[in-house]
This record gives sequence, C-alpha cells and structure tokens, in this order.
Amino acid sequence: MSGHKLLFSGLKFWTPGSNKWINRLHDGVKRSGTVSFSSGNPKVCIVGSGPAGFYTAQHLIKARQDVEVDIYERLPVPFGLVRFGVAPDHPEVKNVINTFTQTANHSRCSFYGNVNVGKDVSVEELQQAYHAVVLSYGAEGNRSMGVPGEDLAGVYSAKDFVGWYNGLPSCRELSPDLSCETAVVLGQGNVALDVARILLCPLDILKSTDITQLALEALAESKVRRVLIVGRRGPVQVACTIKELREMVNLPDTRPEMVAADFEGVQEAVNDLPRPRKRLTELMLKTAMEVPGEKEQERRKKASRVWGFRFFRSPVEVLSDPDHKRTAGIRLAINMLEGSGESARAVLTGEVEDVTCGLVISSIGYKSLPIDASVPFDSHRAIVPNIMGRVQQATGLYCSGWLKTGPTGVIATTMNNSFDTARSVVEDMDSRRLDVSAGKPGSQSISALLDERGVKPVLFSDWEKIDALETRRGEAIGKPREKLLTVEEMLLEARK
Repeated sequence: MSGHKLLFSGLKFWTPGSNKWINRLHDGVKRSGTVSFSSGNPKVCIVGSGPAGFYTAQHLIKARQDVEVDIYERLPVPFGLVRFGVAPDHPEVKNVINTFTQTANHSRCSFYGNVNVGKDVSVEELQQAYHAVVLSYGAEGNRSMGVPGEDLAGVYSAKDFVGWYNGLPSCRELSPDLSCETAVVLGQGNVALDVARILLCPLDILKSTDITQLALEALAESKVRRVLIVGRRGPVQVACTIKELREMVNLPDTRPEMVAADFEGVQEAVNDLPRPRKRLTELMLKTAMEVPGEKEQERRKKASRVWGFRFFRSPVEVLSDPDHKRTAGIRLAINMLEGSGESARAVLTGEVEDVTCGLVISSIGYKSLPIDASVPFDSHRAIVPNIMGRVQQATGLYCSGWLKTGPTGVIATTMNNSFDTARSVVEDMDSRRLDVSAGKPGSQSISALLDERGVKPVLFSDWEKIDALETRRGEAIGKPREKLLTVEEMLLEARK
C-alpha cells in the first residue's frame, strides 16, 4: 500500500496520505470477512445475540459515533430467547427482531454466528482483540428441584420443553411423553403459564404459529387434559403478569379449577396491593370464586380441558410407577405463609399431598453458567458479579441481561438493563477509565484465530439465507416460518 497505513471504519477508508475518508467500500466486502485491516476506532465485542446482546449493541452504536461492535453467537442463528423462548402464539413479542435486524445491518455492527466463546475462542483472546468485552449470553442452565425422583422419565425442565416446541437444536430429541391425562407445572411465572397454555391450546390456534411441526404433531396426539400450575406461596405472590393470566382464563375449550381454601383472606388484602398486583389478584379471585354469567357457564360446561393454580405447595418427591421407571405422581408439601405481600415466606406445615400425574414440568427458573475460567462467577446467585454491568476486578469486561441480574423480567426489563451496561461502557471510554487510544485489531485477529482452528463463522447475510428458507417453508403450510431444527441444516443453508 505504498508505505502508508490504510484504516477502516464502517464503510469508509482513511488514507493518511490524502488526509481524507474515502467512502467507497461496499457493505458486502465487510460482511464477507475479507477485510484484512483495522480502524483505530474503539472496538467492543458482545458475546450472545439475544435481547441483551442486541440492546447493548444498539445503545453503544447510538451513544458513540465511532464505536464498532462485533456480536458473537454460539448458534448459527441470532436472537436467542426471542426465537427460542417466546411462545409461538405471541408473535407480537417477536416484532423486536425487526429492530435487532436494523442494528445487525448497521455499518458499525457485525454478527458472527457459529462461534462458541469459551471453546472456539477464549474470553482472554477477545479481551486482547477488543477495548471492551460485554458478556450477554443469558441463562442456558436449569435450576434443579433438588428432590428425589426428578430424574425419572416424564420430568422435564420448562427451559427444555419450551426449547423443544420452539425449535432449539439441543432440545430437538426431547420427545416428551404426553400420553397422561394430568400434567403438573411447578412454578407460577409467565414461562409456567406459557407451558400450561401450549399443552392445552387448541391445535387450530397453534397451526398458524411458528411452533415446530415436530411439536405440533406430538401435541395433536397428546392425551393431556388437565394442567395444575403449582406454587409454594399464595395468590398474592404469584409471579405471572395479568396478560398471561387473562390468556389462560380465555383459552378456548378450557375451564379453570381452583381450590377455594387457597383464597381465604385474599379479598381483604386486595385493596392494599399496588395497582398491577391488585388487578392481577382481582382477576384471579373473580376466576376462582365468582359464579360466572350464563354465557361463561355454558362455555365452561362444554370445555374438555381443565387448568388450575395450586397454591401453598412445594415439591417433595416425584413418585414413580411400580417399575421405578416412569413418573406416576408428585408429592407436595403443604406450606403456610410467614409475613405478607412480596416478602412473605413459605414455611412447611409438615403435611403432604400426593397428586397423580404422568408429566412434571419444572419452571422454577433458568440459570446462567460460567463461560470461561478467567471470568469471575458467583455460583450461588448464578451471575457474573458486577456493578452497573462492570465486572468486578476486570477492567474492560462487562455483562448485561440475565447474566448480570439473574433470570428475571420481560424483554423490556432486559432492554433497560442492557442500556445501563452500554452507558457504563461509554462512560468508561469518555472518562478514559477504558483506554481506547491504542488501536486494537478486533475481528481481524479473531477471524484469523478461528480460521486456524477450522471454525467458519456465519455472518448476518448467511443468517438471512436461513431466514428466507424458513419463511418459504412456513408459507407453504400457512405458518410465519418453519424452523430448521439442527445446526447441520442451518450451516448447510448458510454456506449456499
């Protein structure tokens, strides 16, 4: 290059000899991975392409006009729990993908799928290549119930069950046994209600969603007619939102079945509750205790499926059939509450109750896992210890999303916490706590490392090929998309 350095930013060349930017680089050159030079701009790498990763990237790009962001994702496809966690019958929640796509197509953002950080490339290698590394890889582990029998056939985690009907490659072989009449879902958050709703939802509704054909066929054969949603505390502490509860109440061909004793004293407590909690509790009381109008009575009478909350219950043991191979029921401890409101604690009474069921789905929480020995990890809380997203004792290392807070809140919550982390990164650049004056190679050196190790990243333009195929497959059968279910199929389409 005639002895002088060529720098690159987004779609622009900087030639020191002419002292000007040349704005002539075609986007396809950047995305093809053939660019072998690096700009002097601040470089940030984000690990994980779910909502936390994309919202962090979005805010960084907006907050500083010179920051370049690379997003690394273990799977060949982006969007994390928006793709693999959001219920198929909630398409409006998935609209956020449009915003994420805009971010991914920004000239200062690049996506590298099919890269397993911690295995294909270490966090330390990323730290050497980037000014800042943000860990946003979410919570892919399951919290254990810690009770005898949880390894029996017929017991599943909600995370895996949701992954199965949403097409997560690692859950493709789950093949849950739906041949029983009663299913018990442990936990009363939105994921628990999603699982209950999908188990009882009329097929005509599911057929027009992006649920996998595999799951649709299994649900068509399902014998499950009754789902109990079990929680250790009472109606006032239930963790779901009113939208999810209303969907259960209005679900066609189902009727609610509650235990009146669970609602003792709740009516008296309603007026002192904060407004969202008050509305939720009032709907629950109405559903459980009030005699419905004539039309609703008629609807309930015709319903062939039943759902209900069971409060003040904790799992003690999953009971097996005589051969000790399959789930035959669950033993629940009966609790009482100490204290009131959000801070009330469930305390054992010493009594137990056995419920006959052939399917137990544990929805007691997702859990983040450590990614790399070099990254601090609080195994008790299952988070990376941080202050406002800054990883403690690790300059230049940050975290956002569930890895930062634990698995709580909806997508909007994750958006706010990711924006906070991005603000921390920008503050550190502006205050020079983070030294961005020295150039870093960014994806240039990481791409070389991956190439040496035989890892071929999937770029965003490659994902768009997968997206187009899935959309075409869906259109052919009246669905928004029909997902590819294996990493091999995804890679085959991406490489075309």
